[in-house]
Amino acid sequence: MDLSMLTTKAIEYDAGDPRRVQHFMKVHAFCHAIGIAERLSAHEQELLDAAAILHDIGIHNAEHAHGSSAGNWQEMEGPPVAHALLCALGCTEDEIERICWLIAHHHSYQASEELPFRILLEADFLVNAYEDALPREACEAARDRIFRTQTGKHYLEQLFLAPPWQA
Repeated sequence: MDLSMLTTKAIEYDAGDPRRVQHFMKVHAFCHAIGIAERLSAHEQELLDAAAILHDIGIHNAEHAHGSSAGNWQEMEGPPVAHALLCALGCTEDEIERICWLIAHHHSYQASEELPFRILLEADFLVNAYEDALPREACEAARDRIFRTQTGKHYLEQLFLAPPWQA
């Protein structure tokens, strides 16, 4: 799978919306780093990377069709868009099915305990916590309820729960 081309297609799809592009690029970076540290297989990492790039691809359709970017609408509207993009890039039906499942559940925290899924949730939370300026209490609750990987927990602790850096 050509992740560079997938990134280009996702950027083209979200043209004129740099906030969305910046978001998925950051989620992808965290997914990649956590996946490597947690020792995903190369194939699992590739599928996770693709899902991270496309995880919010349904937002514009959700806003247009439902007047909301709420997670349930993203989960519903994202897979058809992702399916079309992935087909155009020559992905196999099995790859497309797995990536679309991750997209269709990335706001459903109890949907699975599979490692790639948990990593996507953690990476999305890390980025959302910063973008939404979540309070410390929300990050502590997420650590206890959402985070499963040692790497994700470490990143959360270092970014949001450690004392502020002093010069």
